[in-house]
Amino acid sequence: MIRKIAAAVLTIGLAGILLVAVWPQLLGLELVPVVAHIVSLRAVAAVGALAGIVALLLVALVIPSFRRLGASLSVLLLVFIAATGAVLATRGFGSADAAATADGAGDDLTVLTWNTLGDEPGAAEIARLALETGADIVALPETTRETAVEVAVIMKREGRPMWAHTLALDEISKARSTSLLTSADLGTYSRDTSRGSTSVVPSVIVTPDDGTGPTIVAAHPVAPITGYFDDWREGLEWVKGACTGENIIVAGDFNSTIDHNSRLANDSASTIGDCVDAALTTGAAAVGTWPTDVPPLLGAPIDRVMATDDWTATSVRVVLDRDGLGSDHRPVVATLRPTG
Repeated sequence: MIRKIAAAVLTIGLAGILLVAVWPQLLGLELVPVVAHIVSLRAVAAVGALAGIVALLLVALVIPSFRRLGASLSVLLLVFIAATGAVLATRGFGSADAAATADGAGDDLTVLTWNTLGDEPGAAEIARLALETGADIVALPETTRETAVEVAVIMKREGRPMWAHTLALDEISKARSTSLLTSADLGTYSRDTSRGSTSVVPSVIVTPDDGTGPTIVAAHPVAPITGYFDDWREGLEWVKGACTGENIIVAGDFNSTIDHNSRLANDSASTIGDCVDAALTTGAAAVGTWPTDVPPLLGAPIDRVMATDDWTATSVRVVLDRDGLGSDHRPVVATLRPTG
């Protein structure tokens, strides 16, 4: 009897844990420590569940009396793997069509975001990628003013002049700087200081001087690590505010996935605030951008481009050929077209 009760408790307990891991939003746990990390790495959790099934099989081979319980637990893990795969497939693994950046319509904007881990790739490599992709907007978390200006100088020399905007919380840690480049073709922009910034690591908002272009945001909430969970949640709330309104484009290292943003949308059609995730729109939201030392399908898709419904994403790709340049983040390139 005691063995049966223990087996039932173990089975029910595992079922509850797996339910939270598959869909923590159901219980409002997506912003809770540990759960927040597990849901960031869904594919890794699925691989872990597969390893668990193998372990249960080995135990069942050695201990025949464990086979019934092992079979029940294995079924739960299989259901978890299937559900996780379904969620990831719904969000999309990208496509061959998105693998190359094609020339868009005249009003299209190309947005590039790359957390450079403190200028690690260097100005020349950042500029090279921006030029290759024809970027109109370049969001560069953890990139200093000096590097941003150097990138702008290189791009101007190549016939692609850019304005550089940087916010640095201090001059000690390069990670506490965020830079944003905007094409001169978009007109002049000025930094909007009225809405502040994320804490710990900064975010930048710029608005068009003539009032006719989109508001552009380079976002970088702090990562959800020990001691910074409150700052992380506050950072996501700040991004929600920055994404609320009309004609807004936001790019950067969000340190969060679609799961974490589920309660921060202003309506059911949005991802966070009034903005929609471009990768979700184009079927590439399951491709991991961090860290670079794991395959993209096992990584966390935390580097993102979003926009209000004034813009429609036509393509999004995670750049996979810059993994050896020093940053632990992969760049993301999105093409946005004016809606209608």
